Amino acid sequence: MSRTHPNHILVVEDEVHLAKGIKFNLEAEGYRTTTVGNGTSALKLFEFPQTDIDLVILDLMLPGMSGYSVCEALRGAGHDIPILMLSARTLSEDRSRGFDVGANQYLAKPFELDELLSRVKNLLTFASGKKIPVVKTDELQHFEFANVIVEFDTHQATVDGKSIRLTSYEMKLLRYFCSNPGRVISRTELLENVWSMPGTVTTRAPDQFMRRLRKYFEPDPAEPRYFLTVRDAGYRFVPDEDGTG
Repeated sequence: MSRTHPNHILVVEDEVHLAKGIKFNLEAEGYRTTTVGNGTSALKLFEFPQTDIDLVILDLMLPGMSGYSVCEALRGAGHDIPILMLSARTLSEDRSRGFDVGANQYLAKPFELDELLSRVKNLLTFASGKKIPVVKTDELQHFEFANVIVEFDTHQATVDGKSIRLTSYEMKLLRYFCSNPGRVISRTELLENVWSMPGTVTTRAPDQFMRRLRKYFEPDPAEPRYFLTVRDAGYRFVPDEDGTG
C-alpha cells in the first residue's frame, strides 16, 4: 500500500540554528519535520502508541541525556525506527558505540546537506518495505551449537552455562547467521538486512561485529570454527565444527 502522507522526521538537536536549518531543508524536500532540543522530549513523543514518526535524526551531545542513551531507550522499548546519529566526534570508538546502541547510520559534523538528505532518503526507502529480506529471522526463537544456547525471544545467550550480554545489534546479527547456517552471506546483505543500510554504504560495522561474535563464542577467536570469513565473498556461519553446516 502506498503512503498517503509525507514521511514524518524527528530532529533531536540542541543547537537551535542547526535544528532550524535541518528542518527547513527537510521540509523543502517534502518531509514533515518535528524538532526537539533534548532526549527527554524526544522519548515522550514515543509514549503514544499511534506515533507516526518514520525516522529520527539524533544528535549525540544533548543536554541531560546523551544521544546514546536516547537511542538505547528507543531500541529497548522495541522501536525499530531508523536512527541517523549526528556527532562532531570522529573517533571509531564513538561510531562503534553508536552502532552498539542501535543507530542505523552515523554522520559526522560538519556534514554536507546533500549527504544528509541522501542518507535520509535511503533509510526511509529501506524501512518502507520495498526491500524483501532473505529470511524472516524473527521466526527463529531458539538455537544451539557447540556449547552455546541462544534464546532470541528473551535476548539471552549462554556459553558453557555462563550467561553473556549482547547488544541488540549483536543479537540481531547472530540471529541472522543462525537463520542462514552454512550459507555465504555478503557484507551488502548484512548491511541491508541487519542494519537497514544501503549495501553501498562504506562502513566497518559488519567486520567489527563479527569480531565481537567470535570473542563471545569461539574457543579461539584468532582461529574461528563457526564464524568464518570467506575471502572476497562475505561470511559464513558453520554450526558444526566439521564445516558441513
